[in-house]
Amino acid sequence: MTIEIKAPALPESVPDGTIATWYKKPGESVSRDELLVDIETDKVVIEVVSPNDGVLKEILKDSGDTIVSNEAIGVIEAGASAPAPAPAAEAATAVTPAASAAESAPPSASEEAVMLSPAARKLAKENNVDIDSVHGSGKDGRITKEDIIKHLETPSASAAPAATAELNLMASTSGRIEERVPMSRLRAKVAERLLEATQTTAMLTTFNEVNMEPVMTIRNRYKDEFEKAHDGVRLGFMSFFVRASIEALKRFPAVNASIDGNDIVYHGYQDIGVAVSSPRGLVVPVLRNADNMGLAQIEKEIRGFGEKARDGKLAIEEMTGGTFTISNGGVFGSLLSTPILNPPQTAILGMHKIQDRPMAVDGEVKVLPMMYLALSYDHRMIDGKEAVQFLVTIKELLEDPTRLILEI
Repeated sequence: MTIEIKAPALPESVPDGTIATWYKKPGESVSRDELLVDIETDKVVIEVVSPNDGVLKEILKDSGDTIVSNEAIGVIEAGASAPAPAPAAEAATAVTPAASAAESAPPSASEEAVMLSPAARKLAKENNVDIDSVHGSGKDGRITKEDIIKHLETPSASAAPAATAELNLMASTSGRIEERVPMSRLRAKVAERLLEATQTTAMLTTFNEVNMEPVMTIRNRYKDEFEKAHDGVRLGFMSFFVRASIEALKRFPAVNASIDGNDIVYHGYQDIGVAVSSPRGLVVPVLRNADNMGLAQIEKEIRGFGEKARDGKLAIEEMTGGTFTISNGGVFGSLLSTPILNPPQTAILGMHKIQDRPMAVDGEVKVLPMMYLALSYDHRMIDGKEAVQFLVTIKELLEDPTRLILEI
C-alpha cells in the first residue's frame, strides 16, 4: 500500500514553504515518526516525519522546490522493506583483509544524514563545522545542537571553520575571493517586511533617556530571593520594560492599535512581541495577554523563547499577532538606534546599552547608569504628543518602579 507524504497545513500568514533537506533517499527504509524532510517557511523550519513504517518509494518535491499546505511531497510503500545488500561472495570474487575492515567500519556522520538533527545541521553549516569530528550524544549517536556548540567551544575546533570555509569560496571576475549563498526564506521575509514598513508607513522616532539605577538596585537586592522563589527564573531588565510598556499602553491606546486599510483597530489586550536573535535571523515571538503576567512569568516566557529560537523550535503560532514590540539592541552593545516598525503594529520600543554617564541631579553632578530609549511610531496613527507622553510614561515608571505596583 502506498501512502503520500504531505506537507503540513500552513496558517494563513504563511502561504507556502520550501523543501530544505531530505534525510532519506528513494529505496531506503523508514520508520514511523522518523524525520524525513525539513520544510523552511518565512518564520520557522517544520519537520515532517514518516506516517508509517516502510520504504521511501519516491520524492515528488526536491530540495529548493516550493510547496503549499497539504501538498504531496513524497510517497512511502507502507510495510515494505529495503532490499538487503548483496552477499559478499556475489559482490566480489576476493576480499582482502583491508577491504573487509573498510566495509565493516561504521559510516561517518556526514554519510548518515539522519544522525544529525536539523538545528545541529544548520548550526554546523553556518560555522563550517566538519561533522565527522563531532561526537553525537543523542539517541543512537544522533548529533544534537548542544554537541555542535560544545565542539565549537573547544580550542581544537577554532581553526576548523577557517580551513573549511575556503571550500565554499570562489574567485570573482576580478580575481578576488567571494562567497555566494542563497538568502534564506526567513532573511528574505525580514528584508521584505522592513522595506515595506519604511515605504508604507509615516515612521518617526522619538528619543528619551532613563536612569536605570532604581531598577538595578531592586534587581541586585532581590535577585537571589527571586530566583529561589521562582524555581531558578532569573530577574532581568526585560520584565520591567514589559510591565512598564503595558501600563503605558493602557493610558495611550493609540500606541496599542493597528491600521487595517482605512480602519483603526484598538486592541483591548496587550500582546507584547519580543525581538529575539536566532541563528536563522531575527524572530519576534509574542507574549499573549501579557497584562496577566507577573515579572517571573514574563522572564520565564522570554527565556523559553530564546531557547526555542536557538534550537529552531519556535512554532508559527508563537510568532503571529502582537500589538506592540520591544527590541533590545543593548544586549549587543548598541548605544542608540531607530527601530523599524513591525506592521501592522503602529509602534516599537527600542532598548539600548546601559552606560554610566555624568548627570546633573539637584544641582550636583552624579555618575548614573543611563539608557537611551527610542520609540518608532506610525505618524498616520499616533500624534507626536502621544508618542512623547507614552515614552515619558515608561521613563517615569522605570525611574520609580513603585508606580508599577500602585498603577499611578
